[in-house]
Amino acid sequence: MPELPEVETVRRGLAPAMEGARLERIEVRHRGLRWPIAEDFEKRLTGTTVTGLGRRAKYLLADLSSGEVLIMHLGMSGSFRIDKEKPGAFHHARSKDEKHDHVVFHLSNGKTVTFNDPRRFGSMKIVPRAKLDEEPLLKALGPEPLGNEFDAAMLARACQAKKTSLKAALSDQRVVAGLGNIYVCEALYRAHLSPTRRASTIADRKGEPNERAFALVDAIKAVLNDAIKAGGSSLRDHRQADGSLGYFQHNFRVYDREGEPCPRSKGTIKRIVQSGRSTFYCPACQK
Repeated sequence: MPELPEVETVRRGLAPAMEGARLERIEVRHRGLRWPIAEDFEKRLTGTTVTGLGRRAKYLLADLSSGEVLIMHLGMSGSFRIDKEKPGAFHHARSKDEKHDHVVFHLSNGKTVTFNDPRRFGSMKIVPRAKLDEEPLLKALGPEPLGNEFDAAMLARACQAKKTSLKAALSDQRVVAGLGNIYVCEALYRAHLSPTRRASTIADRKGEPNERAFALVDAIKAVLNDAIKAGGSSLRDHRQADGSLGYFQHNFRVYDREGEPCPRSKGTIKRIVQSGRSTFYCPACQK
């Protein structure tokens, strides 16, 4: 599943092509994504202009001149590509299998943006901007980890009463939005904190942050920014909008490195399973 850096990378790649462009024509080739694309999808989008392209957690949000918002999720294997429209033909770049092209946006600037998703776990949904805060997909999400409001005090309050592990707390989208398995593992390593540590230990009895909370917030922000600069992590399906791979997987310090030496100690990277997901960490330097 693409995490925040991968989605932000896609957003930055799509924005120059989509922002300010009018949606001239919409092709829905397959409606059966994670949930069926609405029957009026094409009608509601055609003729509108994309006034802005944002992101909330792992969702892309396209603001439309109609006062609505197109919510898009990449799912497990979804990707977008940008092509230059060719008269009489549609150009398929990157050798993508056409049968997995589900939605094609034909833009007024002569470009096309195509959503390709072999596993069909992606999704698209149109909602009124005025009701976006009530949207079930978004309303329960926690703070954006790269936002100004996300700090040690906020994280400490969210974890104060939790009896779960620190790994489980950070993976909870209600605690902090957009983090997934890769970046939780990497952030905990940078903060020298064990993924099995109880989440409440980053706060004192009054819910105030301790040094662990400050270190963890700094680590989360740093690892996400580093990953975005590297174009995200390409393990299986992630591609940037121009078709290129992300490169942050070459900078993993613990993730998917079971049995390898720790980069900063004499320890060995260990893999354990938490909540059905693999966790990678160094027992020697993460306490």
